[in-house]
Formats: sequence, structure tokens, C-alpha cells
Amino acid sequence: MTKNATKGAARVRQGRKFAQVLEGAREVFLASGFEGASVDEIARVAGVSKATLYSYFPDKRLLFLEVIRMECARQTDEAVTLIDLSAPVRVVLRAGARHIIGFVTSDFGRGVHRMCVAEADRFPDLGRQFYESGPEMGRARIVDFLRDACARGTLRIDDHALAADQFMQLCQAHIFDRVACGVQTAFSEAEVNRVIDGAVEMFMARYGVAESSAPAGG
Repeated sequence: MTKNATKGAARVRQGRKFAQVLEGAREVFLASGFEGASVDEIARVAGVSKATLYSYFPDKRLLFLEVIRMECARQTDEAVTLIDLSAPVRVVLRAGARHIIGFVTSDFGRGVHRMCVAEADRFPDLGRQFYESGPEMGRARIVDFLRDACARGTLRIDDHALAADQFMQLCQAHIFDRVACGVQTAFSEAEVNRVIDGAVEMFMARYGVAESSAPAGG
């Protein structure tokens, strides 16, 4: 999305039916994919006229990206609100891992991944813009947490960005490939805990500070 497009989207958020359009678009995109989602169907599901829809989003790609941006921002803000970042590192990492797995296995997470992969050749910027609007936002929050934990002496990390990427990948072990290939979409609590335990323990084995050398309360 261009800088001007982003500013335009920010302005129209004040419109009375903006949220209504986004919710209708979200439903249609997930059901039909990016290419299969028609403007007529989005307008019908949203309960608005095509003229109203176009007044907010003259380009379907901008509408798609705004749906993604809003949902990913909501997910990221929800995680920050629900997770006590002052808790012990293992507690925070476990909560973060559960949130990552929840997103990957959600209808929205699965649907967006399918759409970005399917449209990558025709719209090469789509995947990049999705990454910047979604995963990159979550990654930045993880980097901030890891940097703060290092400052408190509870982790020892030289490359915070790489460590954040490693943690996110550890949280998707066993799960992401199975979801992406349609082998499995639902996972039991035992399966989820197995992945979380493995991710947190492996991460701490690499970056954790021994309790005897960590400050009290870390």
C-alpha cells in the first residue's frame, strides 16, 4: 500500500459504514479468496451500495490489505493486552507461543496465507504488504520484549531480530506445514502444549540466563 493510500484509509475510518464494509469484505475474502471475491458480493454482504464501497476503497487490493491490517493489529494489540510482559520470561514466552499458534490455526490466519500464496505471482507486492501489515508487527513486539528482557538480565541475546524470528518459527513446528497443506486444521490441547513446551525450552536453552546469575524476580 502506498503512503497516500495508507493516509486515505486512515481518513475514511471516520465514515459511518467503514467497519461494516470491512466486516463484509473479511467474510467474503475468507470464503472466496482474493480473486473470487467480487465487489458486488462484498457490497451485498456488507449491506452497502457499490458506490459506498468504492467511496472508501476504489481498489480491491486496498480493501484486502486494510482487512488484513486491521485484523492483525487487533490480534497484536489483544496479545499485548492479555500478556503480562513483566511476568517471568518463560511465562511470557508460553503466552506468546499460544497466541502465535492460535493465529496460525485460525480461519483468518489460514485463509490469508492461502490467498497470499495464490496471488503471489500476479500481485507480487501483496505478500510483502501482508507481511508488513501483519507478521512484521508481531515480530516487532517480540523484539521489544526480548530487548527489555536482556536489559533486565533474564536473557542474553546478541541479535534480537534473529532471535524473534527463531522463536516464531519454533512456535510453528509441526503445526504450520500441516495447516498449510490442509493435512490438519485443529489441534488438541496436548498437541499445542507439546509444541509450546518444545519452543520455550529450546529458546531458553539457547538464550536463557542461569537462575543463579539472573537478577531477583527474573
